[in-house]
Amino acid sequence: MIRSAKEFVFLRNSVEPSLYSRAAHEDAPLAVWIEVIDRYPEMRSWVAHNRTIPAAVLEVLSVDPDPQVRLAIAMKRKLPVGLLEQLSTDPNDSVRLAIARHWAASDQLLRRMAELDPWSEVRLVAGERLA
Repeated sequence: MIRSAKEFVFLRNSVEPSLYSRAAHEDAPLAVWIEVIDRYPEMRSWVAHNRTIPAAVLEVLSVDPDPQVRLAIAMKRKLPVGLLEQLSTDPNDSVRLAIARHWAASDQLLRRMAELDPWSEVRLVAGERLA
């Protein structure tokens, strides 16, 4: 278990594969994730890549100003339905495309994206997924 924001940053910046891997695979208390997000903004995308982050952290990062952070959230396998919906209208094309490709996107969501998305690639992918 990762016990502090400093430990997460240390692990993520390590060149030792076993330590680096811990940053992506080990869980941490919610307070640690929030501290990393607040104190180390350059680490937000790496927090998003962690496989164990709780839904509350997904929600915080889903509105991050950095589209790369939102993209990392859109690509999470365990994305709650509400965040799928929210990110389906994200201003960033790549985020919306990731949602159109997401395994858990409902037919209703895909139908809306196929009809209304401003980017033709998102419309195409959503339409193909419906077919």
